[in-house]
Amino acid sequence: MSGHRNLRVYQISYELAMEIFRLTRTFPPDERYSLTDQIRRSSRSVPANIAEGYRKRQYPKMFVNKMSDADGECTETQTWLDFACDCGYISREIHSSLSDRYDSVGSMLGKMIKEPEKFMPRGNVDGIGR
Repeated sequence: MSGHRNLRVYQISYELAMEIFRLTRTFPPDERYSLTDQIRRSSRSVPANIAEGYRKRQYPKMFVNKMSDADGECTETQTWLDFACDCGYISREIHSSLSDRYDSVGSMLGKMIKEPEKFMPRGNVDGIGR
């Protein structure tokens, strides 16, 4: 494993997206083109944005923008989880567990947004890139 795959925030968000995929397989068929698609898309977008942002980390503003996008997708996923719970598709316990882990991902992303210089490639102290 290398690059973005070494980031704990990526690993957790990827695991969460896979867990949501498995859970949504039990959602009613009439939710296929609404809630199921929406929650899968937003949950997958979290690690995808992290990966993309990490690749662009030599440009601090681009890095921060992608981590901010990932954080936004995190919050969107939590909203879809609220709907899934209130519609009776997932239990309160599962909702709480997933939501808490998304809070943790959001907290990690917040730290990355505040201190992008910690993620810059070595030898790139000016943020100009290669």
